[in-house]
Amino acid sequence: QVQLVESGGGLVQAGGSLRLSCAASGRTFSHYAMGWFRQAPGKERELVAAISWFGGSLYYADSVKGRFTTSRDNAKNTLYLQMNSLKPEDTAVYYCAADQFHSGSYYSTTPDEYDYWGQGTQVTVSS
Repeated sequence: QVQLVESGGGLVQAGGSLRLSCAASGRTFSHYAMGWFRQAPGKERELVAAISWFGGSLYYADSVKGRFTTSRDNAKNTLYLQMNSLKPEDTAVYYCAADQFHSGSYYSTTPDEYDYWGQGTQVTVSS
């Protein structure tokens, strides 16, 4: 299995930027498709971005396209989410998650298909 720890959250003004990191330990990080999810109070958890094993396939939710970028450094066992032009509606707890089923250039957009989750990091965007 793999253990995931997010960092980089915080309070930022609208229009600002944050970079989230997700450090992985355990089994070979490069053999997991990865996803970033977020959950705001009273709302369901939603997929923000997903990335395949070597970063060749990417997914972004429509709400973050053009503003968020996900990447991974398999040598450092780390997943990243660069968030620019942040809006108050981006306020949520952000989680990284690992999917051991989808391999190669594939990833999942379904939360239930992710096997391992971090503890989350709070992102608050003030207006």
